[in-house]
Amino acid sequence: MPLSRSSPVACLSRAARAGLLATLLALGAGMPPAAGAAAIAPIDVVPIPGGEFTYQAAGEFLDQGRPVDAPRVQGRVADGLVIMRRQVSQAEYARCVQAGTCKRLDKGFRDLDSPDLPAVGVNWADATAYAAWLSRETGQRWRLPVYAEWVRAAADRYREEGALPSDPTDPAVRWLAEYEREITRSQGRIKPAQPFGHFGVNTLGVSDMGGNVWEWTDTCFASHSVGTLPLAPRENCGVRILAGAHIAAMPDFIRDPRNGACSIGLPPSNLGFRLVREE
Repeated sequence: MPLSRSSPVACLSRAARAGLLATLLALGAGMPPAAGAAAIAPIDVVPIPGGEFTYQAAGEFLDQGRPVDAPRVQGRVADGLVIMRRQVSQAEYARCVQAGTCKRLDKGFRDLDSPDLPAVGVNWADATAYAAWLSRETGQRWRLPVYAEWVRAAADRYREEGALPSDPTDPAVRWLAEYEREITRSQGRIKPAQPFGHFGVNTLGVSDMGGNVWEWTDTCFASHSVGTLPLAPRENCGVRILAGAHIAAMPDFIRDPRNGACSIGLPPSNLGFRLVREE
């Protein structure tokens, strides 16, 4: 509001008014952020090497209606991409909730706020909302990685599914092999998320890749018909690919894999995420 002639400040000398103004500016600079604002700490990132590579494709592959092993395909990552060194923490996700952008998590997860543990109990929509909020807060473009980018960033921690035995005349051969694989995976599976660094770092310096937190990617699940009757892939973006100790696919609204279906194989232990940024 403009100062009137009767204002006490207007009666001060020019030097006094200058000193008062300097004091007010100094106080203003130290004021806390407005309600709802979130201070974003520096985000530790690791460059993802650009270039071409091969990896096992994500999705379902059928030959005349019968499941077969996913083929190895060519992938490419452009230069200038970085990935968070660790997953988004519980405390970081909680700030997005406090800002009114991210949704509160389900009972059992909503009060988690540790800065040293990954955020879990999040679905694909939650992770995407967080990426949009972080992009607005930082002025940078953050997003979920596609599966090929995650594979490249995982480096030596990336693991492919081994081939399963099959017999065209006896589907039970493959079914039994799949069952045995799931039994092996299930041993000691249900464990809480561990502190950052528990699973070590890979050759790029990225932490906890392939630990007991599966990470949402932006890759849609797709069904492929191969062999003698190849067809165009049928994509379902209501189901997304998750990357972790093994590949998985999950409906995008699921927050707790123990309470929801898994489209491929045994459900993961915990659902979390980390983001990539384009330089």
